[in-house]
Amino acid sequence: MRTRNPWNTRAETGADIPAVRAVNLAAFETPGEADLVDALRADPAWIDGLSLVSTDEDGRPVGHALLTRCHIGDTPALCLAPVAVLPEYQRSGAGSAAVRAALEAAADLGERFAVVLGHPAYYPRFGFTRASAHGIGLTIEVPDEALMALALDPAHPLPSGTVRYAAPFGI
Repeated sequence: MRTRNPWNTRAETGADIPAVRAVNLAAFETPGEADLVDALRADPAWIDGLSLVSTDEDGRPVGHALLTRCHIGDTPALCLAPVAVLPEYQRSGAGSAAVRAALEAAADLGERFAVVLGHPAYYPRFGFTRASAHGIGLTIEVPDEALMALALDPAHPLPSGTVRYAAPFGI
């Protein structure tokens, strides 16, 4: 029997911006991801409602997942990055809850595709598969198993093409 997910998730609000930055600063060795989130907020790739947080029992953000606009070839898609959790909450399900909430919110908005460049043992739990199997690639060299893609709507198969990220990613 599955236990109930203890995490509440919701879209980031303006009041959450400092806490989201703190989560990203704590989760990574450099401020690069926190700076990326801030840069994406000011970029046309930002989509309101697709920056999701998982919160503790007091409503404080402890996990964060962000989806922003990218393209696979000429087809609009979403990029999942970054995903961050405060160190004391890592491996608790807070990150998974934020990712699931973000993907559900994207599907509810009618989005069809998402890509992630990440750990190949983590992201398949959300349905991501190796992007190269669908003819999806990057302009930079990365381990083949690290680039993954997901069709949010099974009625629309993944397109093939090169992923074009928002400018703040620098790819």
